[in-house]
Amino acid sequence: MNSALLVMDVQQAIVDIADDGSGYLPRLRRAIDGARSAKIPVIYVVIGLRPGFPEVGTRNKALAAIARAGLYVEGAPGTEIHPDIAPRPGEVVVTKRRASAFSGSDLDVVLRARGIDSLVLTGIATSAVVLSTLCQANDMDFGLTVLSDACLDTDPELHQVLIERLFPQWADVVTVEDWLMASAAQ
Repeated sequence: MNSALLVMDVQQAIVDIADDGSGYLPRLRRAIDGARSAKIPVIYVVIGLRPGFPEVGTRNKALAAIARAGLYVEGAPGTEIHPDIAPRPGEVVVTKRRASAFSGSDLDVVLRARGIDSLVLTGIATSAVVLSTLCQANDMDFGLTVLSDACLDTDPELHQVLIERLFPQWADVVTVEDWLMASAAQ
């Protein structure tokens, strides 16, 4: 399998809201460094909406609330990838317009161009970008792994239900350390 590590929505304003002080960013950094050492591409995904929010419909409750609050406009303060896990020169950054990393982005084109058929998912929030991307990637027949402790949600109980009950139906769910050991063994 040809894998890529997706680092999704780990943007400054989102980290400011969601980071619970549990050491999330250092764990994610270990996963990123481990992927780089194993020559696994690291692909960053960010949410970026256009000024005026032309891509946001009124029937999409979550995006309409984001638009009303004026959040995640491309280039606005807080939309940048958190500096603790920032991409290196040459690493791909994909901008999406919806919850899933595939929706309104060129992620599928990037993955197909590189022959990637397996994804390792990380990001904020477990109940938003990770869930939406997992569902869509599963439908697209990608091999899937979720790094349980490299996903974060503002609702810890919902995070646990997704990680323990739903995600294992579609993906291998492992910790960063377990994934790093398995990656090093290959």
